Amino acid sequence: MREFLEGGDATLQIAKRALESGQHVLSRSQLSILAPITNPEKVICVGMNYVDHCLEQNVPVPKEPIIFSKFPSSIVGPYDSIVLPAESQEVDWEVELAFVIGKRGKNIKEQDAMEHVAGFTVAHDVSARDWQMRKNGKQWLLGKTFDTFCPLGPALVTKDSVSDPHNLGIRCRVNRNLVQDSNTNQMVFKTEALIAWVSKFVTLNPGDLFLTGTPPGVGVFRKPAVYLKAGDVVECEIDELGLIRNPVG
Repeated sequence: MREFLEGGDATLQIAKRALESGQHVLSRSQLSILAPITNPEKVICVGMNYVDHCLEQNVPVPKEPIIFSKFPSSIVGPYDSIVLPAESQEVDWEVELAFVIGKRGKNIKEQDAMEHVAGFTVAHDVSARDWQMRKNGKQWLLGKTFDTFCPLGPALVTKDSVSDPHNLGIRCRVNRNLVQDSNTNQMVFKTEALIAWVSKFVTLNPGDLFLTGTPPGVGVFRKPAVYLKAGDVVECEIDELGLIRNPVG
């Protein structure tokens, strides 16, 4: 997929022609759907990026984006299992809107930022709260990057197929119980602002993945706190982008 994205609009047009030809169509039952991008150079994540999530924690809305990362090795497909690590007893859910960079850039202006977006997808920023909030010097990385902690999919929806990425219903269900239910219009920093901010620091390359933050309803802030356990099934869904369903084991 990185190579495909590096080809830019030319490869996208070839893919569209192939689709329109109606040839070589396989049924979904014949396929195993992988994550739309499996080997990004970067997985860039944004903390506290929903107004309603900040209110849930009783913390101020950030004045600048809070950026952290996950390692690409945490990525799994839209229907793969989330593996509970022996090292954590506090694994939590976070549905997120994700976008993928399609065009290289540095110091990108906000008004030009959408030119650098290939498309959008659904992500699950699985989080080990004990490692995120109390251990590892309270650095977030280890708690966010266990293997299988970034389910992604079910497809990369090109930006021309999304009506408005910042006005989409976003939901998470655990065992069919609705635990997160918000709208991407609650995002503090939208796609364009995130690209402009991060590209001040690093060059963005095709395939780079952004996870743009989660709405309220996570387990850690419930009273009492609730965490994922073996046998649970988590569904993350965003309007127009689809649904990912991951069993927990």
